[in-house]
Amino acid sequence: MTDAYIFDAIRTPRGKGRKDGALHEVTALRLSAQVLDSLRARNALEGHAVEDVIWGNVTQVKEQGGCLARSAVLASGLDERIPGLSINRFCASGMEAVNLAANQVRAGAGEAYIAGGVEMMSRVAMGSDGAAIAVDPDVAMERYFVPQGIAADIIATEYGFSRDEADALAVESQRRAKAAWDEGRFARSVTPVTDQNGLTILERDEYMRPGTDMQTLGALNASFLQMGEVMPGFDAVAKLKYPHLEQIEHVHHAGNSSGIVDGAAGVLIGSKAFGERWGLTPRARIRQTCKIGTDPTIMLTGPVPATEKILADAGMEIGDIDLFEVNEAFAAVVLRFQQAFGVDPELVNVNGGAIAMGHPLGATGAIIIGTLLDELERRDREVGLATLCIASGMGAATIIERV
Repeated sequence: MTDAYIFDAIRTPRGKGRKDGALHEVTALRLSAQVLDSLRARNALEGHAVEDVIWGNVTQVKEQGGCLARSAVLASGLDERIPGLSINRFCASGMEAVNLAANQVRAGAGEAYIAGGVEMMSRVAMGSDGAAIAVDPDVAMERYFVPQGIAADIIATEYGFSRDEADALAVESQRRAKAAWDEGRFARSVTPVTDQNGLTILERDEYMRPGTDMQTLGALNASFLQMGEVMPGFDAVAKLKYPHLEQIEHVHHAGNSSGIVDGAAGVLIGSKAFGERWGLTPRARIRQTCKIGTDPTIMLTGPVPATEKILADAGMEIGDIDLFEVNEAFAAVVLRFQQAFGVDPELVNVNGGAIAMGHPLGATGAIIIGTLLDELERRDREVGLATLCIASGMGAATIIERV
């Protein structure tokens, strides 16, 4: 098989996912096209340079519908002979786009791809596509569906994570994100977003709250207590599935859960021959990819079995990994990952994560791969693993190694 390499990885800053957010005026199409144009310009690509654009976005309705990937190609300066494929694996959509592109290169189905994703959560509301797992009783009742926040609280209850532990992880995420920005760690990869007149409207992650401390978070009410205990009573549904849990401890709130934001990211992936043809130097090799299904009720434990699977497939052990990116969908997701593998928290999300900077659903998987690569280079380390939990019970992971 042909090796698949990462030649470039960029992202936009993340804007607050509401009407007063800096990116609210920008459509998913325009933000995607800006990322594609930036990759094209940075790497001096011309003509039919890549086989395809594979683009993740989760809420594929309205202006984010209709094969957004193809529309983004046509709205960008890329050659119209390059097609486009929109995909949806919920929160791992951006990672799945990268993994799918890498595996096509490895199989010889084209020399290069652009992969990534977008989500404009201020413009297209999360859940507005009416996912069957949540709204169709044929599957929701049979599989004991609960909302993701309840699932996160089930993880905290099942594995013994306290509110203080969840809040401490959130405070640390904010501290690390601020330090990363202050030290210019994102400078290589973040491309500013411009308006239609070419004026910059956002050049730094907007969602961050660097003044967050334990006292600030301690004053927040648990976000999912009412839906769990009152109406529609999802705690009772969870206890039908997990009768050994006497009650669900509701530890998550807005401060220790991922932020709703707008953003996009793209990764240029290709073979050695592609790099030689365009005079590009590979930055990393995509060594292994994986995806897996998990318990759909607790739903968010996917990073653990995904990591077990990808390590086994790659013939590696957890100690072979130098750095980890574990999407901070909720604090308990990261706490469970660290608990399961006994990894040093100082090696996990070293520049902060989605609790501090936000989680633009379709883009996050590509974002954390790029962040991981940048940090491996900065620290002169070799191997990194990125992984995400996924709605309805799935997990995905990617291992990259520098070259």
